Amino acid sequence: MHHFFVNQDQIEENIISIIGSDVNHIKNVLRMKINEQVLISNGRDKDYLCSIDQITCDEVILQIISVYEEKTELPAKIYLFQGLPKSDKMELIIQKAVELGVYEIIPVAMKNSVVKLDEKKAENKIKRWQTISESAAKQSKRMLIPKVEQVMTFKEALDYARAFEYNLIPYENARGMQETKELIGSLRPNSSIGVFIGPEGGFDNAEIELALSRNMKCITLGKRILRTETAGLAALSVIMFQLEK
Repeated sequence: MHHFFVNQDQIEENIISIIGSDVNHIKNVLRMKINEQVLISNGRDKDYLCSIDQITCDEVILQIISVYEEKTELPAKIYLFQGLPKSDKMELIIQKAVELGVYEIIPVAMKNSVVKLDEKKAENKIKRWQTISESAAKQSKRMLIPKVEQVMTFKEALDYARAFEYNLIPYENARGMQETKELIGSLRPNSSIGVFIGPEGGFDNAEIELALSRNMKCITLGKRILRTETAGLAALSVIMFQLEK
């Protein structure tokens, strides 16, 4: 079943209105017909099973069949702070992170990041990455579309995460799998969790020292060295397993 997101103001008592680019997608790409069913999310806390009632040039009108409030989101908010990787790796990271339940993705320009984005390039990248987040949210039946934030410096990212209940940094020189297991086991619902992932060149020593001075916790993901596009997904997977009910 096809899945779309709408704003709350597009939802009335028994009717939902789809506008914008999704109209063309429904009408000319999917070639959907009257009475076909679709799943609609309000981007917050509800899903709506609907049937198509009308299709016009600039609007699709849906009749609400039923409303679902069953939670498909994780019971905690996970923020992925991803060191900027090379080429199109960020697209893969965003897609899979959204599937795993991440709440927000923050690209971070770190000392060892090979990629350097000027303001114009960063703006275009963010638009592209947000589109990928939306597509992944639709595919995985998320109730919300995770936001891809503007690129931050490492210090800005630490400041952004200051108020979170937990901040974890998978680090290749971290030791102690038992301590990591205990820390992951301590994660609780209704909390905010930051996960910091280094770029291909890893974290700079000064970045780790600064993070530790902010009471952030280094963890290990095992004895093997993971690529940047693997590390975040591995961390998200174990956190999801801990939190999922």
